[in-house]
Amino acid sequence: MVIANSGVEINVICSHNYVPSNKTPILFLHGFTGKAEDWNFITNQLNDKYFPIAIDLPGHGETKTTINLNFYSTDSYVQIVNSVYSYFNITQAIIVGYSMGGRTALSFASENSNKIIALILESSTAGIENEVERISRIKTDSEIADKIVSDGIDAFVEYWLGLPFFKSLKSLDKREYSKIIEQKKRNSTEGLANSLKEFSTGKMPSLWNKLDTFFFPTLLIAGSLDRKYVRINKQMNQAIKNSELKIITNCGHNTHLENPKEFIILVNDFLNNLD
Repeated sequence: MVIANSGVEINVICSHNYVPSNKTPILFLHGFTGKAEDWNFITNQLNDKYFPIAIDLPGHGETKTTINLNFYSTDSYVQIVNSVYSYFNITQAIIVGYSMGGRTALSFASENSNKIIALILESSTAGIENEVERISRIKTDSEIADKIVSDGIDAFVEYWLGLPFFKSLKSLDKREYSKIIEQKKRNSTEGLANSLKEFSTGKMPSLWNKLDTFFFPTLLIAGSLDRKYVRINKQMNQAIKNSELKIITNCGHNTHLENPKEFIILVNDFLNNLD
């Protein structure tokens, strides 16, 4: 289904255009080069008390691409989540976010903590504190965005999945890995480039100084082979008072693709403990 947000159509996947009164909404936010349907593997594995809603974030999936760069900013990502809340008349929800989706969830929560029941963050970060590192990251992401446009989507996806923290994905079944590649290639070249430029980890405001104000339950998930994000999530675990960190062994950055069974178990255990 489609939700209008400031004149742009946002694609969401859910079973109804309303949240049944006896169900708790749980929003799923994908990572960079992903899409809402990436979460299909888990939505039917949740307790029936939950109402899953998966969102195609700006520049991804079936959400309409626009040349207006403001649409890809941190504020816009937060506004899009707010528009989903408004459309479904949601007061509070659980949000699950992977990587870029986790940064979206954190950005939203930092401004709307009263709308959060709990967060589940996979391979995510609260941003970059060091100004020199921020500037360097913005420059790097801008160069990669230009590469997407100049080289085309096919070449970029091959480059992106060739990065070290996705190396362990290649241990998947060849047919499954090929399917992942083809799904990512269906994204918009312009959409991905604009998303990377405007919602770069460098451009996202650092939220490290706000983490100690989060009191809702938070589950942090990282893959043992992704050492950078294990380190980041250990720091986040220390900063967020009501949080727990789970490391999935023999996995890289995308744990839910490499070990979906373990990911589902961790999410359901966490949700069960909320009760």
